[in-house]
Amino acid sequence: MDLNQRGTSSKEYSRTMAPPILSLALPTETGRVLSIQSHTVQGYVGNKSAVFPLQLLGYDVDPIMSQQQDFAGYPTFKGQVLNGKQLWELIEGLEANNLLYYTHLLTGYIGSVSFLDTVLEVVNKLRSINPALTYVCDPVMGDEGKLYVPPELVSVYREKVVPVASMLTPNQFEAEQLTGFRIVSEQDGREACRHLHAAGPSKVVITSICIDGTLLLIGSHQKEKGQSPVQFKIVIPKIPAYFTGTGDLMTALLLGWSNKYPDNLEKAAELAVSSLQSVLSRTVKDYEKAGYDPQTSSLEIRLIQSQDDIRDPEIKYNSHLYD
Repeated sequence: MDLNQRGTSSKEYSRTMAPPILSLALPTETGRVLSIQSHTVQGYVGNKSAVFPLQLLGYDVDPIMSQQQDFAGYPTFKGQVLNGKQLWELIEGLEANNLLYYTHLLTGYIGSVSFLDTVLEVVNKLRSINPALTYVCDPVMGDEGKLYVPPELVSVYREKVVPVASMLTPNQFEAEQLTGFRIVSEQDGREACRHLHAAGPSKVVITSICIDGTLLLIGSHQKEKGQSPVQFKIVIPKIPAYFTGTGDLMTALLLGWSNKYPDNLEKAAELAVSSLQSVLSRTVKDYEKAGYDPQTSSLEIRLIQSQDDIRDPEIKYNSHLYD
């Protein structure tokens, strides 16, 4: 066989041998995340708001788009929605190629009971491969007293999802939906966290609670079942504007930093809040530079321009431990 023939044979052979998946063969110290969320072609919502920050923090992230649309927050949009059967086909494809080992599962907006039921099957499948899988769930259901998912999803989250989640990141309204009682004080927020711990997750972060005009984050970490959780709050300055994608970004940052500081949820929250506030401040300033009133409509966050604040945030917002 001459050299040319040998070269051809080598190429043909290489085509039959798949190269190793380096995120599996040479895993990062942080982890490998499967993120099941919505996707926008333009703007930063869902996976567009979560994947890049996690990558900046050192994670390998595989995104599955629960739905795809061209814009978020605009009067007109078009796109497609993935159904539960299609999600499971993707999981089967990953499994067939031995690609289903993940350290983390992240879920955000889910619009139907059937899709959420399939997500629960995904949790079971991933934990059958890696029992130590961390499931971070943002139970996106609504805000400011209003649901924007079908009402029947609430009971599925409460009865099926909460028990299998490792960390929950509801807002005030969602925490009320999951616990069944109103949150009108800090004590109510702390009690809601304890209620959710009893149902399953060891880490709960209510990402935004408005008490008497003050915006708070309340976090709670139950390090051992049966023990009293470590609970804390962070006072967050209100920015007079409305943004898209902030909840998705916040949950991604909490996943990223809480994995780096597994026994110090309060520090992880400080880093996440400080990053998010820097992103929002830059967003407002840039809209003002462009001659646009930031209070006129929802704003698209300046994620790419804020990557230094995501990768290496300066802690500007400190946690305060409850007694």
